[in-house]
Order: sequence, then C-alpha cells, then structure tokens
Amino acid sequence: MAILNPERSEIHQILNKAKRIAVVGLSDNPERTSYQISERMQQEGYTIIPVNPRVDEVLGEKAVESLADIEGHVDIVDIFRKSEFLPELAREFDQIDADVFWAQSGVSNEEVYNFLKEKGHTVIMDRCIMVEYLLSGKG
Repeated sequence: MAILNPERSEIHQILNKAKRIAVVGLSDNPERTSYQISERMQQEGYTIIPVNPRVDEVLGEKAVESLADIEGHVDIVDIFRKSEFLPELAREFDQIDADVFWAQSGVSNEEVYNFLKEKGHTVIMDRCIMVEYLLSGKG
C-alpha cells in the first residue's frame, strides 16, 4: 500500500484539535530545524514534549528519553529522525496513548505506514508540521 497522507482539510482539523506534541529528536540547539519549528509551535500555544535521551530540557520543558516515558495523552508524535529509525519509533508509538504519528519532511517508510494503518492509527509522513500549520491559516 502506498503512503497516502490524510487530506489537507483533515490535517488542519488534527492541528486545530491538538494540544500536546511530543517531538522525537528535538535538539536543544537553536540552529536546528527541530528546535525552530518546536519553538514556533510552542509560541502558537501547543505544549511541546521533548523526546531526546541526550538532553535534559528544551524550550523550558523537561525532556524524556523515549515515548514510553511520556505521562498522559499525546495528540501528535512529531518525528525529527531519519527514516531508518521509524520502525522502532512506530512500535513505541503503538504502545502509548497517542493519536497521530507524524514524520517530518523527507522522512517516510512504507512498511511503517502499513503497520500503523493496519492498527488503526492516523499517519502523516514526509510533511512539515509547521508548513501544514501555516497552510491552515492559523500562523
């Protein structure tokens, strides 16, 4: 099955409803794209949960080592890791209370897409969350 992202209108609904975004691979370096996008999303009112075992805190939020370490519900898991890490992250995602598996621009894996879709998850791949947010007319 080819990767079919939700229609843009559905993506906009996802972003309108979401409040908590776990960002896998969020760097504490302000020069990194993951930091810049997460900072903007935080400024727009989203709660950011940094998921990175190499940092203690990013954007004033305590970092967790893995998705399994997140307490409570997560609306979107936004992934800033290479495609090769998606299978492991998909297995972790499937075990937590989260709604949307979102792989950033340039990141996709058809097997992971199929695995998550078969389990009934919403999956977005190879799309930038910030671009989609701006296209929704919110930013």
